[in-house]
Amino acid sequence: MSHDLIAAAAAPHAALVRAAADAPLDTPTPCEDWTLRALIGHLRYWTPVLAATGRREVPVLGADQSGLDLVTGDWAGALDADREALVAAWSVPSAWEGTVSMGGPEPLPAAMIGGMVLGELVVHGADLARTLDREVTWPAEVLEAARAAMAGMAAQGREMGVFGPEVPVAPDAPTLDRVLAVTGRAPV
Repeated sequence: MSHDLIAAAAAPHAALVRAAADAPLDTPTPCEDWTLRALIGHLRYWTPVLAATGRREVPVLGADQSGLDLVTGDWAGALDADREALVAAWSVPSAWEGTVSMGGPEPLPAAMIGGMVLGELVVHGADLARTLDREVTWPAEVLEAARAAMAGMAAQGREMGVFGPEVPVAPDAPTLDRVLAVTGRAPV
């Protein structure tokens, strides 16, 4: 079950965040309009929101969801703590059951949001690795679960403007490449 994969999906992040703390925040990322600061801001804003959602708390959404105001001080330490809370919340089997709220009026399937968490950990981990010119790997079962989750929400992600058009890759391309391609990122 996917709750068993959350810790493995998050595992590479600690080293990547430490490396990012030493990098210039204006470094471009694979996301066309984002710098490293924007990527870190996204993670600092949404990681606690997703953790609260997994704990069945209704998260408080701020007016500025970019998170740029959260990339100050010891942002790396804060992001590590945020990620630990996210892993703790979504590693519990019951977090994946029923419905949850992400602050909007409609409840959402918990398994869908859990899949999104898994995909976010892989996709944004890959974004960080590419930004920092580092290698990153995940177990095959993590990548396959992330691929399935991202493919399952791709149409909605494109409608919302959070996924770009799917990038064509060979059917036998590595699973990470297929995960990235479905979100609109060109694999390396």
